Amino acid sequence: MSALQDEIEHLWTRYDDGDVGADSAGEDEYATLDAFLDALEAGEIRAAEKHGNAWEANEWVKQGILLNFGLRSIGQYEHGGVTYNDVLPLAETDAYSDRGSRNTPDGTVVRRGAHVGSDCILMSPAFVNIGARVGDGTLVDSCDTVGSCAQIGANVKLGANTLIGGVLEPVENAPVIVEDNVSLGAGCRVTSGFVVGENSVVGENTLLTPRIPVYDLVEEEVLYGELPADRRAFTRFVESSISDHDLFEGGAYKPAVVATDLETETLEATEREEVLRD
Repeated sequence: MSALQDEIEHLWTRYDDGDVGADSAGEDEYATLDAFLDALEAGEIRAAEKHGNAWEANEWVKQGILLNFGLRSIGQYEHGGVTYNDVLPLAETDAYSDRGSRNTPDGTVVRRGAHVGSDCILMSPAFVNIGARVGDGTLVDSCDTVGSCAQIGANVKLGANTLIGGVLEPVENAPVIVEDNVSLGAGCRVTSGFVVGENSVVGENTLLTPRIPVYDLVEEEVLYGELPADRRAFTRFVESSISDHDLFEGGAYKPAVVATDLETETLEATEREEVLRD
């Protein structure tokens, strides 16, 4: 992919310098952008990769996505009898069945430049945005959104009405990561580049974002922006620093996430309170 990377980076420099734009891009530029989108959909390139224990954004891939918005004009397209206006058509899904994947009708949308692996199930209405990667054997359930550049691993279950946020800009920031064999309960929200470690199970309606602390009871530490691998996580509310404010009685509480060992089904309420207060 080094040749394609060189072409995208060169085109990005020209675009950034104002040498090329939507009104001046031609066949050569569009051929580069089309080859880039094809490589994304084929899974040959991706918006982020794991190096050692850390996920890092591939800046040039995110630049290529932004170039598709900056160098293309809005056109009219048809999908399911509906006319829509965008700079890109939706992804072609004819080959999904060849690799054992299915996307149910009436509202399932995969945008051009998104990768959907083998043996996946996309239940309607679900939306997978440009640059997103859905690994083999993953279920994207009804009313789910997989945001731009989000990296979803293999054999993941995204419960119904789950939101996986997108991180397209700034290009150096890694997107939301959900590693292999994760199960997210219905109504979960994962945003702002949060990393969900492999084999984890997350309770329904849990909000995972770098602004909310994760109380990891396994390693007895407080984390931000990540849930370690092999954890069972759920939402709790802990006392806020403004609990003693004169304007209200009864205390104020803020959300937190508690992470336990996968083998620990539940903790007694008194044990949870003791850990959180410590």
